[in-house]
Order: sequence, then structure tokens, then C-alpha cells
Amino acid sequence: MPNLGIAIVRQYERGVVFRLGQVRDVREPGLRFMIPLVDRMRKISMRTVTLPVPSQQVITRDNVSIGVAAVAYFRRVDPVKSIVEIENVVAAVSQIAQTTVRNVVGRSLLDTVLTDTETLNESIKDILDKITQQWGVFVHLVELKDIELPQSMQRAMARQAEAEREKRAKIIAAEGEALSAGRLAEAADVIAAHPIALQLRNLQVLGEIAVERNSTIVFPAQFLTSVEALARFAEQQHAQAGRRPDEAAQVQVARAASPARN
Repeated sequence: MPNLGIAIVRQYERGVVFRLGQVRDVREPGLRFMIPLVDRMRKISMRTVTLPVPSQQVITRDNVSIGVAAVAYFRRVDPVKSIVEIENVVAAVSQIAQTTVRNVVGRSLLDTVLTDTETLNESIKDILDKITQQWGVFVHLVELKDIELPQSMQRAMARQAEAEREKRAKIIAAEGEALSAGRLAEAADVIAAHPIALQLRNLQVLGEIAVERNSTIVFPAQFLTSVEALARFAEQQHAQAGRRPDEAAQVQVARAASPARN
């Protein structure tokens, strides 16, 4: 049918018409007519193309060899340029994508490649977009999808991560001890101001022990203090009892002396 001057252009295609070897025009989707044996049409797909970038070995800025694979998404926006300016758009974009990925990753540190992937993706996309504009191609997105690390580097990173977790655990434990010491100091001040609070706390501990039904014997500090206070009270009573006979004799002497005075 193209030789008869009739062609059907699909919705996702554009037809570039060559008349005697020269670009005549671009035909939109639908049924299109041409001059038989004079015009030739080449159909160009305008759909987005998914282009995998195979894994390649790259040496980063800090001299670490890694394997990097990526994927690129692009589409043709100018049918004429995609035919006239370059022979094979897909092959050209694939090669330039591999080269750009290797250059951008090679200029970056390993930590940047692992943690700041979005910035690298944007840099690769900008470089590809500038180069492919002359081919009538627009690059939508470039993503690093696979980063292979050497086994020795994986073990070193695992040890580093473990050490970092231990560091955080020790810092959290130290902060907890500091907060606990502060709260204990505040509690000690409250108990010093209100001694009965310690006795109540001792009773609470005894209640908890009684629930567990074990044979632990507890001598609270307040109990010992109470014993000491009881001992001092007994000594005071004994001293007062020793002074009472002397006081009675003095009273009798005073009473005997009072009539004589009268």
C-alpha cells in the first residue's frame, strides 16, 4: 500500500514522508495519501522506550571498584531529527548512557553513591538530555537500580554499622543513667524533707515481697532508725526514774522546813 500512495499511521506513530529522497512533511495519525512511486514514508514510534543500562565496573573517587547498573526512559519528540540526525537512536542512547553513568559515578565517593543516589540520577539525566536533544530525543528519567560491592567492602560496612549501633546504644544508656541519677537525687531530697515517705516506701516494698511469697528478710533503714529511737527513749525513761527518789526526798525536806519557818 505505501507504493500505491496509501498509508495508515497509528495513534502512537508519526509518519515522515520522503519525496525523491528529501523530507517532505510529517503525517499525523490516520489514513494518509501520498504520490505513488515518488513518496516514501517511515513511521516513527513516539512511545516511551525503556532502556536497561547493563552493569559495568566503575572505580569511584575513593578507589573502590563497584558494579553499577541503571535504567533510562526516553522518547522521540522530533521524528525528523530522530531519522535524519542519527542512524540508530536506541543504540546511541544506550552507549551514551553507559558512558555517562561510568563518568558520573567515577567522580563520586562511595558514600555518595550509596546515600545520595537521587543527586546522581539527576546529574546523569541532565547530561543525557543535553546530548540527545540534537537527536530529537527527550530523556524522562535515569535510575541507578543495582550497585554491587566487593565482599570485603560489605564486611567492612557491616562492622561499621554494628559499631555505630553499639555507640548509639551506649550513648542512650548513659543518658538514661544521667536522667535516673537526677530523679534519684530529687527523690532523696523529698524523702529528707518528709521522713514518713521512706517508711511508706518500705511498706510498699514489703507488700510487693509478700505478693511474691518468697523467704527474703528485709531490714529497712527506717526500722533500724526506729529501734535506735526506742533505745534512746528507754534510756531517757530510766534516767528520769533514777531522778524521781531524789526529787521526792527534796520535797519532804522542803515540807519539813516550811513549819519551822512559820
